[in-house]
Amino acid sequence: MSRGEQAAASWLREQERSNRWLLRLMVWISLTLGRRIGRLVLYGIAAYFLLFAPRARRASRDYLGRALGRPAGWGDGFRHVLSFASTIHDRVYLLHDRFDLFEIEVVGSERLHAALAEPPGGALLIGAHFGSFEVLRSVGRGRAGLQVAMLMYEENARKINATLEAINPAASRDIIALGRLQSMLEVREKLDHGYLVGMLADRGLAKEAFTAHDFLGSAAAFPVGPFRLAALLRRPVFFMTGLYLGGNRYRIHFEPLADFSRPQGEDRRLAVARAQAQYVARLAHHCRRAPYNWFNFFDFWQCRR
Repeated sequence: MSRGEQAAASWLREQERSNRWLLRLMVWISLTLGRRIGRLVLYGIAAYFLLFAPRARRASRDYLGRALGRPAGWGDGFRHVLSFASTIHDRVYLLHDRFDLFEIEVVGSERLHAALAEPPGGALLIGAHFGSFEVLRSVGRGRAGLQVAMLMYEENARKINATLEAINPAASRDIIALGRLQSMLEVREKLDHGYLVGMLADRGLAKEAFTAHDFLGSAAAFPVGPFRLAALLRRPVFFMTGLYLGGNRYRIHFEPLADFSRPQGEDRRLAVARAQAQYVARLAHHCRRAPYNWFNFFDFWQCRR
């Protein structure tokens, strides 16, 4: 098994187990107790997770040490988990279009709207398990006049759809599952209708191709598939993230990565490699500026072993 495959297998084993448990609990708290009381409960959940999930705690400490540029302590780990729990908790309200509960700033939307106005229409958003994608999708649907769909692995899509349908049935309509014959047709159709289609490019499946990049000081494996797909679809590509700033504050960033809608003056493989390298650089930049927003609680740097 390659180093990239080892990293992929690890997040399949570790991350999904903790996500499912926390997601179910956050939905119950949100719907039963409300946001103000629910946020108090989050502190207990974060403390429990930090104390009784040792592998996640070690991975968090390793990552935070790199992002912060100093050894991470228990307080840093607690803040990291609390940020994760907060974004899941807020997801319920965002899915109900309760924007009155939040202060949301958008940075870089002008260039995104300009790209959408150019033929053939539509654009790809490539992000990470960083901050909240739901704040972007919900704001786009409810306030910014943007239509946003999400492309994700089939098993994850099934789990997410089941959760979304229990909260807001309309929200699951714009989830597209990878791994099916019609997936590419669905993505192209969305793009042709002016949609933004989002993908997360910091994890992959074991069967995917990975490329090692320097990330926060050491080599880490990133899947190439999202960037190959972007080149195949010939659309502009933006880095996107919905930063959680604490309390009820979020900041959405759009940053251009590549424009595959225009003829490439270089080999497509080089263009894909250039776009992925830029993506990794922007992700590292935001990890250093908002370190408690990256939610990969496993050993992301296994590729160095």
